[in-house]
Amino acid sequence: MIPRILIDTVEIPGESKKLSLYQRGSEFSISIGAQQLMNSRENGSEKALAELACQKLPDRSAASLLIGGLGMGFTLATALEQTGPASKIVVAELVPGVVEWNRGLLSELAGAPLQDKRVTMREIDVADILLEKPSAYDAIILDIDNGPAGLTQKGNDRLYSMEGLFIAFSALRPGGVLAVWSAGQDPAFTKRLRKAGFQVDERRIRANGTRGARQIIWLASKVNPALRAPNRRQSKQGKGKRRSR
Repeated sequence: MIPRILIDTVEIPGESKKLSLYQRGSEFSISIGAQQLMNSRENGSEKALAELACQKLPDRSAASLLIGGLGMGFTLATALEQTGPASKIVVAELVPGVVEWNRGLLSELAGAPLQDKRVTMREIDVADILLEKPSAYDAIILDIDNGPAGLTQKGNDRLYSMEGLFIAFSALRPGGVLAVWSAGQDPAFTKRLRKAGFQVDERRIRANGTRGARQIIWLASKVNPALRAPNRRQSKQGKGKRRSR
C-alpha cells in the first residue's frame, strides 16, 4: 500500500486552523484537520465550474474573469482553455501557502496555469476585489472553502450572504455570470441568488467525471441589466426588512 505523506502545513490568515498538503504516489490532496478539501485525482467538478461558466458568456475572445480560490489550479487552467488570447483572468487566493504550492510542487498538475500571461495572481480576499470596481467582470467564479456552508473561514460567509451577492451582481457586466461550487445542495442559497436578481441554473456534477460524489454548481446569470443591487447605504436601511439567511 502506498503511504500518505504529509508534505507541508500552512496557516490560514486570521484563523487558528491550518491547511495540510499530502502526497500518495502521484496523487496530492489538501486537508483542513481531518477533512479533505480537494484531491488531484478528483478534479472533474472544478473543471466543470469554469467550463460551464464560460459557456454562458456571449463572447469569450476577450473576456474578463475573476476566480476566487486557486485550489490546485484546475479551475484556472480550464478557464484559460475556454477563453481567447485577449482574455484577462484575476485569481484571488487568501492563503499564500497555496499560491506557493501551485508555483512549486503542484505546478504541473494542471499545466502550470499561473505562468500564463493572461493571469494576474493576487493574494487577497476575493470579497475585497469585488468591491473595487462595478461592472468589471464577465464571469465571477467562486471555488471558496466548501461552498456556502464553509469549513475553513467564517469570513467566507459574507460572500454568500445577501449583501455579498448584491456586491457580486454589481461587479458583473450585463449578461455576466456568477458561478459557485459547493460540496452539497443548499436551497436557501438558491433562493438568495434569485432575490439578488440572478437567473439561476443549478447543476449536479460528479467529482471525477462519471464517478465520485455529486457536487453542486450554481450558474447565476445577470440577464437583466435593469436590475441593480442596492448600494451599501440602501442595504443597511433595509436590514430590518430583509434577512440574510
